[in-house]
Amino acid sequence: MDDLALSVRTARPEDAADLARIYIESWQDTYAGVISHTLLGAMSLRAHTARWQATIKRTDRNSGAVLVAEEARFGAIGLCSFGKARDNGAGYDGEIYTLYVDPAFLGRGAGRALLAGGFDAFKERKLRSCLVWAHARNNACFFYEAMGGRRVATRTTRLMGELTPEVGFGWKRLATGKQTRTLQSRSDQS
Repeated sequence: MDDLALSVRTARPEDAADLARIYIESWQDTYAGVISHTLLGAMSLRAHTARWQATIKRTDRNSGAVLVAEEARFGAIGLCSFGKARDNGAGYDGEIYTLYVDPAFLGRGAGRALLAGGFDAFKERKLRSCLVWAHARNNACFFYEAMGGRRVATRTTRLMGELTPEVGFGWKRLATGKQTRTLQSRSDQS
């Protein structure tokens, strides 16, 4: 596969339909066999577009943001939403709420670029650490570990009405800029 011409930017309300498509396709790809087919099939593009539009409109410099990974030829191929940690007792300042890449572009750098963009944004907001919660059976667990996240917690939550085990990955110090590129290079070699 050829290299991607990736860029990461803050999402705009007009990105909402692309983000909804990526979100739904990612869930259907990632959680097939993990979450019921009926629930995955019921995900509505219209409802998720409205949800992403609302999320984008209500974010601000203090509360967080939504990032979009774009590829020069293909447009939006990934998304990341983040803000202050929702669980103050966990000991982390910031939290990546969502990070999804179009299944057709997995393994090509969009996830790394989005995570690095989130870390950069945390540093701009004076947040020094980060937590990400992932479904315990999500292949992204390997990605977060390769990116330097440490398994720091587990919990059971409800995901689309079903009890779901989750793993928390934490970064006490956030790598940005050159540090992130070095980290990415190391994870690519392993």
